[in-house]
Amino acid sequence: MKKVEFFFDCSSPWTYLAFHRFQSIIKDVNVDIYWKPILVGGVFNEVNQDVYNNRLNPNPLKFKYSRKDLQDWANYCQISINWPKVFPLNAVNVMRAVIASEAFGKLIPFSYLCFEKYWSNGIDISDIKVLSELAVSIDINKEEFEKKIVIQNTKDLLRSNTDELIKRGGFGSPTIFIDGDDMYFGNDRMELVRQKIIEGSNENN
Repeated sequence: MKKVEFFFDCSSPWTYLAFHRFQSIIKDVNVDIYWKPILVGGVFNEVNQDVYNNRLNPNPLKFKYSRKDLQDWANYCQISINWPKVFPLNAVNVMRAVIASEAFGKLIPFSYLCFEKYWSNGIDISDIKVLSELAVSIDINKEEFEKKIVIQNTKDLLRSNTDELIKRGGFGSPTIFIDGDDMYFGNDRMELVRQKIIEGSNENN
């Protein structure tokens, strides 16, 4: 069985696309999946500060094309992406909440809601009240959920996941590792991820 680790931050539109596409990849194959919520800002601060420079001084031609490219991918995936007014997002509460949702067995639907509310509806999901409303909508107990967001174990796990990605050579979101050291970065690598996982599945049949 292939071991697949998916490092991600909901504040990235390309991660929204990749997260969506990844579900179809893993639907019909036998894989051991580890979801690793991270703070991509922490990764940028440590190993990829060029991201900030590009935001401040974007190449106008690349910027125009990147927005078109994003919409082309969104159309291809049949999801809606509208650039939010609040950007970049302070994702600390969001990604702690994603970790908390896993304790209720709801990481995938909760993450989907976070992606959708932010990238489709432009809602500021850094607010714990908003996050709690999303949790309640998928039958997560509000009080227990809010407690789990702020406990030290959740904070430590988010930091640990982020540090782990940096140590293993990652520089952004999403980053996927297959069987430990086979790394793939970005939405546009999903077909390579699919092929590697399917090959591994076929080898075991």
